[in-house]
Amino acid sequence: MRFDVITLFPDMVRAVLGESIIGRGIAAGYLDIRYHHIRDYSKDKHKNVDDTPYGGGVGMLLTCQPIADAVEAAKSDIPQGNKVRTIYLSPKGRLFTHKVAEELSAYDNLIFICGHYEGIDERIIDEYVDEEISVGDYVLTGGELPACIVADAVARLVPGVLDSAECWQGESIASGILEYPQYTHPRVFHGREVPPVLLSGDHAKVDRFRLEAAVAVTRERRPDLLALHPEYEEMLKPKEKKKKKSKE
Repeated sequence: MRFDVITLFPDMVRAVLGESIIGRGIAAGYLDIRYHHIRDYSKDKHKNVDDTPYGGGVGMLLTCQPIADAVEAAKSDIPQGNKVRTIYLSPKGRLFTHKVAEELSAYDNLIFICGHYEGIDERIIDEYVDEEISVGDYVLTGGELPACIVADAVARLVPGVLDSAECWQGESIASGILEYPQYTHPRVFHGREVPPVLLSGDHAKVDRFRLEAAVAVTRERRPDLLALHPEYEEMLKPKEKKKKKSKE
């Protein structure tokens, strides 16, 4: 899967997406991440990429020409027939969730436009953007961090990036509820011991313990998620024993 990031700060994005699991996915050839510096596409003799907004107001706005040319350059060598989606990271966009990440993972190419200052000219959104996405109800300096968040979440779903689908299917949110607490060595730390059931070797009991813990932590911290997935609490209910038919 290929990502094209259109940004004023390519080194910032590269530093995040070039490490850890995503970095290994790039090295292994499962991911291709390309960076397009908006200033490189400016036709202004001073390489300016922003200007004051019509109608007045505080701050500067990224102009059309450099972003349009960057998008066109990103699309220029994408194979015909590929599924491509151009995304502008914006607080006005659809709220990003794991479900959205799954939707986006079905595309061959994602192009991210990272705004800065007061954003970008609306005509770029009208002509080039397929969707606006928001990572939350708060204000950031630019679109680089949101682009990294979306790219990271989507890239993990690309086959081969993780060892198997099991690596993410049972995680918090991906499963529909929060994940159960986990423990590693040492067995006792500051007087706190690993729950004995995890040392029992009884896989059925371990699975039951983890399900109970996941439901409990979700009920405490995110009851809204549990309300959407009542099947988890149903799984914890004792199964009724079938009554034996009496012989007449």
